[in-house]
Amino acid sequence: MSLPHVHHLTSAADLPPPTDVCELTYDARFLRRKRLETAAGGAFVVDLAQTVSVASGDGFVLSDGRVVQVQAAAESLLDVRGADLVRLAWHIGNRHTPCQIEADRLLIQRDRVMRDMLALLGAEVTEVTAPFTPEGGAYGHGRTHGHSHGDAHGNPVADHTHSHGHDHDHDHDHHNHRHEHEH
Repeated sequence: MSLPHVHHLTSAADLPPPTDVCELTYDARFLRRKRLETAAGGAFVVDLAQTVSVASGDGFVLSDGRVVQVQAAAESLLDVRGADLVRLAWHIGNRHTPCQIEADRLLIQRDRVMRDMLALLGAEVTEVTAPFTPEGGAYGHGRTHGHSHGDAHGNPVADHTHSHGHDHDHDHDHHNHRHEHEH
């Protein structure tokens, strides 16, 4: 039996009334080809020409006429609070880490190295489970592209300095997690 496929993707503003919902984590909302299931137990196939970032509230119009709205699923996050949220947000952004910015807190995906670094900077960091809808990219792209801060990098603060100074479109080495660009 063939599953219905996505006829087209539409923004939340243009979405017809949905017939079902599909909860996806932040990482799962970056997709091109994938079989998904709805809250009601239906299944469908996403097969797009290119990888896209689907925002919470956007939707899929399926070949069988159903409209499935995407909702941000609850996931493991860090709730970051402190007297100087702007400074903390700068440090998070400097590490290319997706961040949901709210009036009294920042939310980022759980990461031990980031948690330790933020605590060293004076932040109050709490583990929470919540939907994650971080800010999109600054240049109209649907999302920022972060990179892992796994334990293999050693000291979370000393081994992680960046100085890009420009928007660049090339690969660079992260062996010691220090990279500076002089162009």
